[in-house]
Amino acid sequence: MQRWLNELTAHQLVERHGEKRGARYALKLAPGSRPGTQRLGLQVTEPYIRVSEAGASIRDAVRLPAHLRKPVGHEEGLLDNYEPNVTYYLSQELRQGLLAMGSPPADTVPAAGTFANDILDRLLIDLSYASSHLEGNTYSRLDTMQLLEKGQAAEGKAAIETQMILNHKEAIEFLVHDASCTTVNPSAIKSLHALLSDGLMRNDADVGRLRDRGVEIAGSVYKPLASGLAIEAEFGMLIEKAAAILDPFEQALFLMVQLPYLQPFMDVNKRVSRLAANIPLIQANLCPLSFIDVPVNAYVDAALGVYELNRVDLLRDVFLFAYERSCQQYTAAKQSLRPPDPFRNRYRRQIGATIKGVVQADLPADVESIALHVPEDVPAEDRERFQYMVADEIAATNPDSAIRFGLRPLEFDAWLKAHGKA
Repeated sequence: MQRWLNELTAHQLVERHGEKRGARYALKLAPGSRPGTQRLGLQVTEPYIRVSEAGASIRDAVRLPAHLRKPVGHEEGLLDNYEPNVTYYLSQELRQGLLAMGSPPADTVPAAGTFANDILDRLLIDLSYASSHLEGNTYSRLDTMQLLEKGQAAEGKAAIETQMILNHKEAIEFLVHDASCTTVNPSAIKSLHALLSDGLMRNDADVGRLRDRGVEIAGSVYKPLASGLAIEAEFGMLIEKAAAILDPFEQALFLMVQLPYLQPFMDVNKRVSRLAANIPLIQANLCPLSFIDVPVNAYVDAALGVYELNRVDLLRDVFLFAYERSCQQYTAAKQSLRPPDPFRNRYRRQIGATIKGVVQADLPADVESIALHVPEDVPAEDRERFQYMVADEIAATNPDSAIRFGLRPLEFDAWLKAHGKA
């Protein structure tokens, strides 16, 4: 841990206060504005993370006016020259430090996805909000919470913003609920795209499908590949190399670098990369990455650094900042939670499906009615306990919280008036 802290200090990402055993370390944030730094003609006032010297040089280069930046095409070497478990974007010291921060207690050996499942409600809000915010979505975190918990869209917001938030929720639930079988593979990445882009693509045929024509990136002088055959080949190599990476943090950062650079889909590529970065973390039962508090300017600059310079230093700085913030948030959140019920966690999806089935069939919430809708994959020896747990869940549900089970507030309210609670 000390070697990792020394490296972060050398990179100017943390600052040290005190000496020897009494030393304390804290994240270093850059001043709120830097005179002379402008984007789109406006003075930049958004807080910026403290960056390494290499990261700062990237930031300064990509902030030059577009006409002073050299147009560049796709450089195959960025992917071709990366050799899994030999090439590293993260040093060994950084990987060890991230592991120390993001690991569950040493005396637990939980299944894949347990950490994320334990803090799922918080993760749904934070990651849906933060990832959408990085795309320019104007929903606040409170707006996002109201939408996801109560189904209330924020007033005055565009429908496309609401859809973006809801799509994130679906994609995150896909990652967490299917953690035992979701790995970095072509199907998983395409499924993430399908969930994140639902209702947002100009052509519905592009949802979950690799592109076969050119795209442009607003604000960048980088021109991605335009050939469908070349994109398909590069995508296959990208996924093959990602799947071969053993370290979960290196795999996460690799996906954040390479997926947006290739731009395999017509749109929504960065969103896919941010959620895909959580696949190895969830698989290894590490703290997930929410991107909460990541400044938009820092993230955009980092992406441009990869696009136009093929340099990952600034994106690495952003990744380190983002993961430390996530660990701070979720370690505290997890400590405040009651111990999860393993039985409920095991059948979380089936409980939701059963409740939805009972309500939509307009049946009372008694054990006999519940038994009619118990999914076949609940073993016989667990069915009685399962049925009583469903009855308890329904009794604790109100119209606003029914959205957890895919039910609209008015729909559950009508059922409640007809049948009450068991």
